[in-house]
Amino acid sequence: MLNNSQMSDEQLVEAFQAGHLAAYDELVSRWQSKIRGAVWRVLGSTEDAADITQEAFLRAFRGLKAFKREAKFSSWIYRIALNICNTRLRSRAKFTLSLDEQREMSGFELAADTEDLGSGIQQEQITRHVRRALQGLPSEMRQVIIMKEYEGLKFSEIAEVLGI
Repeated sequence: MLNNSQMSDEQLVEAFQAGHLAAYDELVSRWQSKIRGAVWRVLGSTEDAADITQEAFLRAFRGLKAFKREAKFSSWIYRIALNICNTRLRSRAKFTLSLDEQREMSGFELAADTEDLGSGIQQEQITRHVRRALQGLPSEMRQVIIMKEYEGLKFSEIAEVLGI
């Protein structure tokens, strides 16, 4: 038999369902940092990212015995984490500004000539403004952008994660 690090996610799920708990440890090892990164990009908080990632994997552990493998494990764990993010965002009932309102408040205008953006300070400012703009988007839109641009998921994978 292959060792856990050589097994596919699907094989690890099957092994876990057959009673091999170490298979779950490998799944966590493979996906924990990616899930934490996605959650951090959605919520913008390192503490929330750690808490929600832990909660997502705990929920996955509890539900993995009944997991029917209709979706990939990666899509399933992303969906669990994003559902928790959505619940957290709703509970915050946080006021968000439109992109135009944020740009007006910050005085930030994207330069037409990207060669002028060479300095590290300008790059830092752009990064900060992009993060702020992402936070201003509705959760569903922000999640799609994060999964595509930061997590590198294909549109078909994003559709699977979001159930659309």
